[in-house]
Amino acid sequence: MEVFSLVDTLEDIVERGVPIPLSGKSVVNKEDILELIQEIRLKLPEDLKQAKWVKEERQRILLEAQKEANNIIKDAENKIISMIDEHELTKRAYEQASEIISNAQKNAREIRLGTKEYADDILSNLEKIIQDTMDVLRENRQELKK
Repeated sequence: MEVFSLVDTLEDIVERGVPIPLSGKSVVNKEDILELIQEIRLKLPEDLKQAKWVKEERQRILLEAQKEANNIIKDAENKIISMIDEHELTKRAYEQASEIISNAQKNAREIRLGTKEYADDILSNLEKIIQDTMDVLRENRQELKK
């Protein structure tokens, strides 16, 4: 900032001033000092505007960075929730698949047992019919022999 440079120059002028003995005061060039003060007045508003702009820009950048950080955190939280939901859906799907397979195996066992019982009943009836037929044949043979 140029104002600081001008203040340094003003300080140099005062330090180079001619000292007045026993008073602690100095004689300085009035025109040089007034000229520097005028330059400071001209430069000060410009430097203050620049400093204000820098401060506002800094604040804007900080707010933007905070928004971006919040968005990143929100996205990460959403992704985590999505992954948890996806995990829960997968877990439920595996549970349902396991239940369906278990029911299918149970039904297959029941069908197998039912089929065996049915075949056994058919064979039992056929055996009875054959036995009855054999009995009739024996009786008929016995009658023929008489």
